[in-house]
Amino acid sequence: MSNRLFQRVIHQMKDAVDRVIGVIDENGQIIACSELSKIGEIRQGIREELTYASEIVVSGGYTYHPIGSASKDEYIAFTEGEDKTAERTAMLIAISLSNIKRLYDEKYDKSSFLKNVLLDNILPSDIYVKSKELSFPADEVRVVMIVRFSRRTEMLPYDMVQSLLPDRVKDYVININERDIAVVKEVPAGTEIREVEDEARNFSDTIKSEFFSSVSIGIGTVVDSIKDLARSYKEAQIALEVGKVFDSEKSINSYENLGIGRLIYQLPTTLCEMFLNEVFRNGSFESLDRETLNTIQVFFENNLNVSETSRKLFVHRNTLVYRLEKIRKLTGLDLREFDHAITFKVALMVKRYLESKPVKY
Repeated sequence: MSNRLFQRVIHQMKDAVDRVIGVIDENGQIIACSELSKIGEIRQGIREELTYASEIVVSGGYTYHPIGSASKDEYIAFTEGEDKTAERTAMLIAISLSNIKRLYDEKYDKSSFLKNVLLDNILPSDIYVKSKELSFPADEVRVVMIVRFSRRTEMLPYDMVQSLLPDRVKDYVININERDIAVVKEVPAGTEIREVEDEARNFSDTIKSEFFSSVSIGIGTVVDSIKDLARSYKEAQIALEVGKVFDSEKSINSYENLGIGRLIYQLPTTLCEMFLNEVFRNGSFESLDRETLNTIQVFFENNLNVSETSRKLFVHRNTLVYRLEKIRKLTGLDLREFDHAITFKVALMVKRYLESKPVKY
């Protein structure tokens, strides 16, 4: 159980209760208190007294009530005073914290279970059994997103992402490592990936504006069964890696919209090298200067339209035609022809992939 969660609740109760209130753990140490200076103090003998008393112990000007039961692993709520009001207050605090603890533990158990599902650390045959034990709906429509922080932050990435989720009952935030946070989000049936991308974009914008951090987000496909969440998670990983290689300027990448980059990413590097050697013979690619490569990029961005490309480059149409002819002589590929343009475009992507050498999952 998180001590911070107890402290948060005690702090919220502080103004409603005109007395010192708090919680001690199984070692008798105060772990949460409305009077912060008391945190860390030891209350000796309280647990032993509760094992012989009923549910209330009055000692040293305070009234104690177990949270849940007086067993070894449970916590104890206390209230300043030895009167009936203190007794009722201690009981109410114990009941409230007991319910909060139960909900927290259930959520924690489900999150741990989901993390094992995402990382393939649980047998497929055990997934439905465990989900039934935890009363976790197995056949809801969900999608996995991975939020990757570009650098270390003052606030924990987990806490940032958790604060952005409107539905903390149906949606789960899972800490993968110090930079990656997985979000398992329940979505309505029929949700299109474009809608998920819009939500991810809102995530990114909010983190940037409120927490001054930049993130990249990979999105898997929408699935309708818990056993497919591992696949959605792997797809989100691939979306991050492929996006980093082929669309480094984009912060949001979804597996469904990776295009040909997804295919290239999964090809053996030896095959990619063979393809490049066939397309760019005798070092023809290395003979292209930066201005020529920029011309090629803009030409592709404008759908092989000579007039539009020359306008974007602020050059005369004939100058662009001259450059394209120069490229044809050097590489043997005329970018004005669709088949040649496709070959050149794929070759550029393959070269970028080989230079990046992304980690495969």
